Amino acid sequence: MTSDDEGGAQIWNPQRLRSGNERLLLGLLRSGGPASRAQLARTTGLSKPTVSSALASLELAGLVREAGVHTPERGRTAVLYAPDPTAGYALGIDIGRAWLRVALADLDGTIVARTEVRNQARTSGPMADLVVATARQLVGSSGVAPDTIVQAVVGTPGVYDEELRRVRFAGNLPGWGRPGLFDRMREGLGLPLAVHNDANLAALGEYTVGVGAGSRLFVYVMIGTGLGMGVVSEGRLFTGAHGGAGEIGYLPWPERQGPGTLEGLVSGDAVVAAARAHGMTGDLSAKDVFDAARSGDPAGVKAVELEGERLAHAVAAVSAVLDPDLVVLGGGVGHSADLLLPTVRTTLRAITPIRPRVAASTLGEDAVLHGALAIALDTARDVVFERRPHP
Repeated sequence: MTSDDEGGAQIWNPQRLRSGNERLLLGLLRSGGPASRAQLARTTGLSKPTVSSALASLELAGLVREAGVHTPERGRTAVLYAPDPTAGYALGIDIGRAWLRVALADLDGTIVARTEVRNQARTSGPMADLVVATARQLVGSSGVAPDTIVQAVVGTPGVYDEELRRVRFAGNLPGWGRPGLFDRMREGLGLPLAVHNDANLAALGEYTVGVGAGSRLFVYVMIGTGLGMGVVSEGRLFTGAHGGAGEIGYLPWPERQGPGTLEGLVSGDAVVAAARAHGMTGDLSAKDVFDAARSGDPAGVKAVELEGERLAHAVAAVSAVLDPDLVVLGGGVGHSADLLLPTVRTTLRAITPIRPRVAASTLGEDAVLHGALAIALDTARDVVFERRPHP
């Protein structure tokens, strides 16, 4: 076998072999729960001395700890090992027009601190500063040492352009497309910070710990101030060639007054506009309209039915392209999915033979946070493992 400098082949040296064994055992403990050395040896086919040596290295590095004992009916009592969740932490951030939510989780994914504050910033600079101040305050009150936080992930409307270091398609957050805002956050937090579309993160959150678990091809439709969609295929986010997959709000949609977009007809503002067209008056929000529909108000009922019909057409179009096994309705309007689902399902039966299961989000307003934490934890676990001291 050649060296790394001769043709690019890698030498499988003892250190790389030990590292592979340690990663294998840590992954098994993380996915399968506490286990003894004997159990790990049987599962992996590694020898007991090899397992013992790898566990000793992981324990010395602070990545694994003893987690009790197993006493069989026959034989010796065995020590159980489990990953040490305090070996590192991850930060998830959800930036919305109305609310900012931040959560801190250990390597097991347990949320150890969480906060949400009203997003009263009207321009991008103060909004970025609010993110930093809120996150720093949360960490300061959590009891977690700041230097143990390994990775942060932020969810935002729009599509982050890594090359230009700015967000595109985030019209609901004024000035959010300015270059350098997320660099400003990184510097303020003193952390690596990855940026992802909020609907994508919500989809991943629902897939990881919500109603989408086990789905082969899963679609999350975020209906709120705007309209977005996230797609999870075989457990992985599908974001397209330039990160724009799921920006269904930009789909052209014919209107009487001329060309329009799907977002103009399926969003919180669209619900309010429909309610006014049917006679509702006053200072209205989408929540007001859904509350009125829930109480039987005719104008509210009509507006919600129209929203359900339009949403069904959007689901039908998405289903014809992607053929998902599940479509989940979330976001601010999605909180009232119980009112929308009957119309969506009835309309789907009438307009298309491709009818995926349609369900309401089970994570509600926390879907984006859970998705942000899922990505941040994947990175944090790798970083903590790579940083461990080598014998």
